[in-house]
Amino acid sequence: MRLADAFEARRRIAPHVRRTPLVASSWLAAAAGGPVSLKLESLQVSSSFKARGAFNAVVARLERGSADRLRLVTASAGNHGRALAAAAERFALPLVVFTPAAAPRAKLDAIRRHGAELRALAADYDEAERQAKAFAAETGAEFVSPYNDADVIAGAATIALEIFEDRPSTRLVVVPIGGGGLASGVAAAAKQISGGCRVDGVEVEASCAFQTSVRAGRLVAIVPGETLADGLGGNPDPDTVTFALIQRWIDAIVTISETDLAGAMAGLVEKEHVVAEGAGAAATAAVLAGRLQTEGRDVVVLVTGANIDRERLARILL
Repeated sequence: MRLADAFEARRRIAPHVRRTPLVASSWLAAAAGGPVSLKLESLQVSSSFKARGAFNAVVARLERGSADRLRLVTASAGNHGRALAAAAERFALPLVVFTPAAAPRAKLDAIRRHGAELRALAADYDEAERQAKAFAAETGAEFVSPYNDADVIAGAATIALEIFEDRPSTRLVVVPIGGGGLASGVAAAAKQISGGCRVDGVEVEASCAFQTSVRAGRLVAIVPGETLADGLGGNPDPDTVTFALIQRWIDAIVTISETDLAGAMAGLVEKEHVVAEGAGAAATAAVLAGRLQTEGRDVVVLVTGANIDRERLARILL
């Protein structure tokens, strides 16, 4: 990904998304041994960073072709589906979203509210992606991957532009890794802006496909386990472009436990008054658990989403 792609994405999405705040966290600074700022994508349109990639993917396709012929389909753990549904609604485009049956109700209800056709039937994300691709092949609809899509990756990269404009001294960006689109875009842009900046990725122990694959030197299929971070579970597409991008641009990948994750989610509410879903709190959890080399670095931690069911959040806060 070229840095120019991120600037072009920003032009496309500017009327449709928010510039999210970068706020200092004394709570995390105490754990990290140096300054830490939170990039609050939890305050983004659709309550997750996914709006950036979704709107860029839709606007880019409209610029390249005709809206009369554009029909979309996607697979999602929830946030990408919600964001793409919002973009499809904005431009009056038909969209079908395949998700796991057990996806959080907060995400599924939002997809329906935006008018997309929801098919929440899959056992897990991997099955939802297979169903969406089969639908695309059968109907001619265009599949918009949540991560394996150049426009989605470039949309995510716009986060790095904002980080360095607001805090040029940044020397470590901590980003969660699910399918790798966010990590790929942010890391590629950050390294092209500031070669001395590290970008570290965070996965959950229950589903660490990229850490396993990077160590093996090839994409390796894993058996994902249950996790609070539903947005980080599952295997990436075997043909994903994100694996090569992560190999090139990400400095290290660490994993966190479910206990780490729950503690970070509760801490964000109690210390920062920030609501984050599991995936959204993963980078925070890695800092709190001491998984990263933070001391002496100016650190930015991404809080990527806030779409969590009330009941789950209440259980974590008890």
